[in-house]
Amino acid sequence: MSGFMFQAFVYLAAAITSVIIAARLGLGSVLGYLIAGIVIGPVFHLVGNETQDLQHFAEFGVVMMLFLVGLELQPQALWDMRARLLGLGGLQVVGSAAVVAGIGLAAGLPWQTAVAVGLILSLSSTAIVLQTLSEKGLLKSQGGRSSFSVLLFQDIAVIPMLAVLPLLALPALQGGDHAAHGAGTAATLVSDLPGWQVALVTLLAVAFVVVAGHFLSRPVFRLIAASRLREMFTAAALLLVVSTALLMSMVGLSPALGTFLAGVVLANSEFRHELESDIEPFKGLLLGLFFITVGAGIDFSLLTANLGLVLLLTVGVITVKAAVLWLIGHLYKLRGSDRWLLALGLAQAGEFGFVLVSFTVQNAVLPSELAAIIMLVIAFSMLLTPALFILFDKVIVPRLDRGQVDEADEIGEEASVIIAGLGRFGQIINRMLLANGYKTIVLDSRSDVIDGLRKFGVRSFFGDAGRPDLLHSAGLRKARLLVVAIDDIERATSIVRHARHENPAIHIIARAYDRNHVYQLYEAGADDIVREVFDSSVRAAGYALQSLGMHPFDVEKSKAVFVRQDNWGLRQLAPLWKHDVPVFENKAYIARAREISEILEQAMMGDRSALHDRTERGWTPPDIAARNHDADGHDQGGHDLGKQDVAERELAKRELAKRELAKRDLDGQGEG
Repeated sequence: MSGFMFQAFVYLAAAITSVIIAARLGLGSVLGYLIAGIVIGPVFHLVGNETQDLQHFAEFGVVMMLFLVGLELQPQALWDMRARLLGLGGLQVVGSAAVVAGIGLAAGLPWQTAVAVGLILSLSSTAIVLQTLSEKGLLKSQGGRSSFSVLLFQDIAVIPMLAVLPLLALPALQGGDHAAHGAGTAATLVSDLPGWQVALVTLLAVAFVVVAGHFLSRPVFRLIAASRLREMFTAAALLLVVSTALLMSMVGLSPALGTFLAGVVLANSEFRHELESDIEPFKGLLLGLFFITVGAGIDFSLLTANLGLVLLLTVGVITVKAAVLWLIGHLYKLRGSDRWLLALGLAQAGEFGFVLVSFTVQNAVLPSELAAIIMLVIAFSMLLTPALFILFDKVIVPRLDRGQVDEADEIGEEASVIIAGLGRFGQIINRMLLANGYKTIVLDSRSDVIDGLRKFGVRSFFGDAGRPDLLHSAGLRKARLLVVAIDDIERATSIVRHARHENPAIHIIARAYDRNHVYQLYEAGADDIVREVFDSSVRAAGYALQSLGMHPFDVEKSKAVFVRQDNWGLRQLAPLWKHDVPVFENKAYIARAREISEILEQAMMGDRSALHDRTERGWTPPDIAARNHDADGHDQGGHDLGKQDVAERELAKRELAKRELAKRDLDGQGEG
């Protein structure tokens, strides 16, 4: 019962069972893994001393995680969000670390140990927080975006922490278990070199990673991709991560630092998505195994003996971090519940804390006894995260947002039309509806826009239409029409989905950014979907055709056919579109799109006969009955229309064009 097969069965079964249960309870996968480790370790003793050895192997999942983090951090994207990233994230890490370190110094810890503990506990749980924010639809709120910026900075900050922590080693701890723990990694290529040579070799290793990642990896991956063997690409991706980690270890640097750097170098590579998809399963399994070993390694006898201290430290860490985050949110002018979302959502310690604790023990920074207590504090703070979000949902939001809800209720009137967003798009819609005698309630989250439009007599109300409570206060359940005119893709989709769920009878018109957004809005329940630049693009194309000598009537005819054909194409492509597969990698979508493009060209040129073969193969071309008349005055069935004079024929064509333009597509009302 102690063989490899049994141990593998125990770990896999515990992982699957606990994560499924944790997901159902809304606890997140990280807590599920920790609970699984506790169950198979301290509770039922199904695993033994092999957990420590297994943990060292599982730590390679952290190396892979940092490689994937680097892949996501495109230099240009980082530069664009530098202000919030460095401001919010930098202040949070420095502020939390400084306060915790100060408390540690006051408690009598050496300054090196106090600083290390401060850095470790300054981190929050990226996995738990992002998953919870996404599930609750808060990721696009001001508080959610600020939380993401802080978490991103924390992920990046792990790299310099791994470089700085060994410098805090205590001479008194450099021996015994700590020395034995690190003996396996002490011998490196630079162990016996003088300082200047160590620096030179280190710089050369980093430069090699950058240059090889930029110039050498691409041709290698192209050759492997040409072989069309998926397993070879997976093997190459693993080799890239392992070789980079090995090189960094050989020159005395952190393997995680090297793989993170390699990921950043490859962030703009055309193979980025393929690398992510190949590495992600290994990263997930190894990280899950790591967290299981952390849970299995919890010393319940130590917890029992120090229960009061652990609980006190856990509450203290949460309180300190929440206070620091609340002050930073105040500095960055986060209001109401957004500030509390930032403060409570990130108040726990994070999964990287487990990694850094093990790292500090190996490098003689923390004594083993203190490290065990810190591990318990991290685990308990993560276990309390769902309670913090419950506190936010049930206590903070109702109290802080009551004023806004009451203000919205004091609108004192009901309208059959709600317009979400009063920008360039929403203003035109609102003006036309008002001009035709319809009453509207308009919501917009920009107070300056609201104040400015009120000066012109436009009745509008401040508020984020993405908040369900504000939509309800505006009369969502009784409204006949909702117009979603905001330019945020995810918020618009979320509003449509919520409105359809709450009021199945409401008619929803939604603004779409592009074709992909059209498919998302269609799935969410929108009735009419309007691509924001489609009409203007078609008009511009009409001007282009007319400037090239095409008759105005033929231009209008061509525009009508194009719009109708494009809407039909959207209906054909919608079943093939997949939310989690990029369009350029969806082979079935691409093949059907090429067919539709051919049909469009033939329809525009009036080649009806060319469509017959495709119709026989199961295609259902759009309604083109209005194009029955050719330029010579004969319909496609051969009936002679030559008895009509030219003026009558031209008048009939113009009326026909008007009818074509008046038709509304089933999916997109002319915009699809």
